[in-house]
Amino acid sequence: MGPLPPVADGGLPKPRVGIAGISIESSTFSPHISGDEAFTIRTGADLRAYYPFLDEGRELAEAAEWVPLTHGRSLPGGAVDPETYRRMKDAILDGIREHGPFDGFFFDIHGAMSVVGMDDAEGDLARAVREALGSDTLVSTSMDLHGNVSEVLRDAVDLLTCYRMAPHEDWLNTKERAVWNLLDRLRGPHGADPLARRPFTAWVPVPVLLPGEKTSTRLEPARGIYAELPAIEALPGVVDASVWIGYAWADEPRCQAYVVVTGDDRELIAREAERVARRFWDAREDFVFVAETGTLDEALDRALAPAAARPYVISDSGDNPTAGGAGDVTWTLARLLERPELTDGSQTTLVASIFDREAVARAVAAGVGAEVELEAGARVDPGPHGPVTIRGTVFSITHGDPDAGTQAVIAVGGLHAIVTERRKPFHHLSDFRMLGLEPTEADIVVVKIGYLEPELYELAADWTLALTPGGVDQDLLRLGHHRLRPGVYPFDTTGTPDLTATVVRRGDAETPVDSTPAEETPA
Repeated sequence: MGPLPPVADGGLPKPRVGIAGISIESSTFSPHISGDEAFTIRTGADLRAYYPFLDEGRELAEAAEWVPLTHGRSLPGGAVDPETYRRMKDAILDGIREHGPFDGFFFDIHGAMSVVGMDDAEGDLARAVREALGSDTLVSTSMDLHGNVSEVLRDAVDLLTCYRMAPHEDWLNTKERAVWNLLDRLRGPHGADPLARRPFTAWVPVPVLLPGEKTSTRLEPARGIYAELPAIEALPGVVDASVWIGYAWADEPRCQAYVVVTGDDRELIAREAERVARRFWDAREDFVFVAETGTLDEALDRALAPAAARPYVISDSGDNPTAGGAGDVTWTLARLLERPELTDGSQTTLVASIFDREAVARAVAAGVGAEVELEAGARVDPGPHGPVTIRGTVFSITHGDPDAGTQAVIAVGGLHAIVTERRKPFHHLSDFRMLGLEPTEADIVVVKIGYLEPELYELAADWTLALTPGGVDQDLLRLGHHRLRPGVYPFDTTGTPDLTATVVRRGDAETPVDSTPAEETPA
């Protein structure tokens, strides 16, 4: 992104741009239900402040009259309660009707929201937003690369983009890019014409559905595929190029990979979208886990080996709350407590975490230093293992965490089990340090996560992705998907997909475009 183009001749006034959306990644295989309590609702000035690129004095801030409406954001979890979704949707639509009309609209969503009883929640929301806005408003959408781009969503918006890094270190940059693209179209030479400022969209669904832990952009082939996108975006006649991995832990027909290229040159964007889609499809068997994998016992054996590097991190991947897991599956903790070499005091092991309000209250009542016996966890997802019994000493009590609420650490010999009031991911070293735990001095750190977020990645002298059970099980074939479209790999390994781009522009008829063969694509 460079500076915005100057306002076209004719002195167009500053465009009015609304902001709204809902963002959550939700597993249909998790029994957790994401209700009102799961969402942080931002409105007005609080919503604008969420985007630092709209701070006073920044170029984008001064380029439009910003009208922040309402946005709901949640940690990943289970499917959204229908009434919670309805209330957030109605708030957005009411805001559009009250504060519109708008020249542009920044539609900030995730792409993997599931709502109980619905198959395409973002499509439903996008269609309703479009109806409320009217046909002339230009809509730019920012998404997570683990989202899905259904036909309904595609046809309701004008500009699509998504993250290009997994882990998502570029999440804020992506939102800024979506806003930049919107303003570029609104204030350029085509800005005065509501039809001309809409780019064409070349859309190719790719029937591949893989977990994020197999598609990290730290590794090939994802690294090479995503590295192509900035060069495509820089071609004359192209606005944006994006690849969606799709969301693996929802059983919905829209769940698969997508390639989308937007721009004014219909043949070029079709050719580039098809070329990237073919590369993705051809590499489908080459995607590998981001780290060495194994059963939990295999991971522990590696961590406890005499020559193991310290600290050794184990990813409890099946119940990763940042992918949609319930966060209170006790299967791993129960097995850790059965290993005497972890509880005899010879090792320091940190285990994050399970949530159980009643268990935390009992620890608080007992007080730091007290001996306790607590039954904890598996209140939401008891499938892999029921509640676990923890017999140990209250090591610390910490109040006031905005996500977790009150947190208790129970020491069982050298094993420190973290129990929280509410669901919380542990991604930062400070998450442990606030509890009186020092992860850099631990022998083993067990975290409910998939691929390691940056601070954990730097912490780990070595690590294993443990293939544990839960609502976001990495072994997709044992989860029981049965509603995906035919031919999606790896559920069906016999398909030969048609990777021809569908090229659409909102208001035009859907048309395939003959494109130049990939070998003629400019380097």
